[in-house]
Amino acid sequence: MRYLTSIGRCALAAACMLPALACAQAFPDKPIKLVVPFAAGGGTDSIARDMARTLSDRLGQPVVVENHGGGGGSIGANLVAHAAPDGYTLLFATSTFVTNAAAQATSTYDVEKSFAPVALIGRGPLLVVTNQDLGVKSVAELRALVAQRPDEINFCSAGTGSINHLSGELFKQKAHVQMTHVPYKGSGPATVDLLAGRVQVFFATVPTMLGQVKEGRVQLLAVTSQQRSPLFPDTPTMAEAGVPDFDISTWWGILAPAGTPAPVVQQLNKAVNEAAAADLVRQRLTNEGADLYAGKPEDFGRALSAELALWRGVVQQSGIRLD
Repeated sequence: MRYLTSIGRCALAAACMLPALACAQAFPDKPIKLVVPFAAGGGTDSIARDMARTLSDRLGQPVVVENHGGGGGSIGANLVAHAAPDGYTLLFATSTFVTNAAAQATSTYDVEKSFAPVALIGRGPLLVVTNQDLGVKSVAELRALVAQRPDEINFCSAGTGSINHLSGELFKQKAHVQMTHVPYKGSGPATVDLLAGRVQVFFATVPTMLGQVKEGRVQLLAVTSQQRSPLFPDTPTMAEAGVPDFDISTWWGILAPAGTPAPVVQQLNKAVNEAAAADLVRQRLTNEGADLYAGKPEDFGRALSAELALWRGVVQQSGIRLD
């Protein structure tokens, strides 16, 4: 009787595994939706479209980009969090996925529990830039000026809870200075006001500010990564500029809804890593000062958890609330 029970249990376990195995073997057999949680036409959207084009070749099915902007990226993220966990709806996430969540008191999804990390594809530094009329040439000069004119110096961002915003808050905490945050609805309007002198400092992504730096329209003070950027080898890191433990980067990665079968996640991970290494995506990221990654889903998961802890600490110390 025990022998028969054992056989029955094995048969039941095998039967339970069949749907997941069948899903993995058949995947993908229809188009895949890649949700970009920002408006069309921006830097993130452009990278996502290059990724979608290359990923389509790897998977043998169309990968269609859908833009769902708003809420600092939370609208698109929420859509994916509640999508069917079958690998056919994916999120093209950036660092704001974590910073926005760290600054929110409530949310309809959980960064660590509502998603299955697929792959981190690249990281790039932020550029610490100032309006040329401010007259500073280094981080040390900026700190001295802010000390002389407390509460008169503003820093801008693409919105409350964005990577630009929380990087500015981290700078205030690490450098022991006081600046006023001015949020905008996107990096474009923030850049316009920086150039016009209505705000003075911007912790900007490379895609946002690269052209302005090369044309000399802003003053580049430092990069926020641990190592100097190959794009600006003469520009110091924040640590070299006198602000230790300031290793911040923006990143791009792909996530699926939680509960997506592990074999499907592994298949997507392999395809995403291959697509990121292909010329189209690799060149795009390299041109924007990013380092490419080719890790496992669990590597991405650990990175998300570490960043969430970092930014929650910054938010707690600064008292930021989005709602």
